[in-house]
Amino acid sequence: MIFDLQFFAEERTEEATPRKREKVREEGRVCVSKDLNAAVGIITALLALAMLGTMMWKTLTSMLQFMIRFMGDQALLQDGWLYLVSWEALKKYFASWLPLGALVVLFSTCTVIAQVGFAMSGEPFGPKFDRLNPFTGMKKIISLRSIVELLKGLLKASIFAVMVYNAIRNYLPTSSKAMQMPLIVGALGFWDMLWRMAIRLALMLLVMAFADYFYQKWDFEKSIRMSKKEIKDEYKQMEGDPQVKQKIRQKQREMAKQRMMQDVPKADVVITNPTHIAVALVYDRELMGAPQVIAKGADYLAKRIREIAENNLIPVIENKPLAWALYENVDIGGEIPEDLYRGVAEILAMVYKLRAS
Repeated sequence: MIFDLQFFAEERTEEATPRKREKVREEGRVCVSKDLNAAVGIITALLALAMLGTMMWKTLTSMLQFMIRFMGDQALLQDGWLYLVSWEALKKYFASWLPLGALVVLFSTCTVIAQVGFAMSGEPFGPKFDRLNPFTGMKKIISLRSIVELLKGLLKASIFAVMVYNAIRNYLPTSSKAMQMPLIVGALGFWDMLWRMAIRLALMLLVMAFADYFYQKWDFEKSIRMSKKEIKDEYKQMEGDPQVKQKIRQKQREMAKQRMMQDVPKADVVITNPTHIAVALVYDRELMGAPQVIAKGADYLAKRIREIAENNLIPVIENKPLAWALYENVDIGGEIPEDLYRGVAEILAMVYKLRAS
């Protein structure tokens, strides 16, 4: 049996790289649980209602009292009565509900930031014509994600129905008695029933929301996995194609050799092996602390250095140990080490004597 190894290379089995995560984030694809946002919003609203309920009740009561007094004073016969009533009602209404809404927005926003951080992208708002493709739409409808979302919805609806049924069954006798009590007492009993049921539902949603968050995180990580080929392609894009980099390095070496050959005519002396190694030295007492190597090479390069030196009447002196020591220990543009001072000084003295003669 023959296996196509390329098939395994295309499987997305590797974790997403930092670059892939950044790219996905720029596209607006992040791991966020809508259920967690909703659960936090509901719990925040309930807690805010518990803390601000008295203030909100007083504000709404004062609004009703104002409207009753306004109508009792026959102010409806005055000009602009509708504007005055509407304005006062809006002020009272927003004064009572605005703190609660602000807290819900604040905690919901913090929940989103805690999940994804600060991620702003206009990519999701751009036109995507592939959404008009009916086959793509059908694929999303019958996908695993849609099935999971359907099961989640059915589970939440079932739990909600069971909790509401149990609440009604447990509080039904109390509700019947409350109808025979004074209005305020009965209303408080009914409110207590609603409050307890709301708290239980909110806690149930919070537990399911955390489970949904971990599922969304797992599903998100799975959706951004990469194949080994994708990782290799990304590496090539970031670091450059190895073949291209090799050509660039080769071109750089050729340019360095060309510049090195252009510097050979500036040399004071060329020390050779005599055939395998050639090292060109230059020394300027006013600018340099020690002689410098301006060109060196082996075999073909050594031959070219000797040819250029001979064409420019630069002395070529054979000294095998010194030539090898300079070639192996001194880079192009570097000064010779102290242990080679004596040997190089003797050669330079010979060259200067030849020039003087």
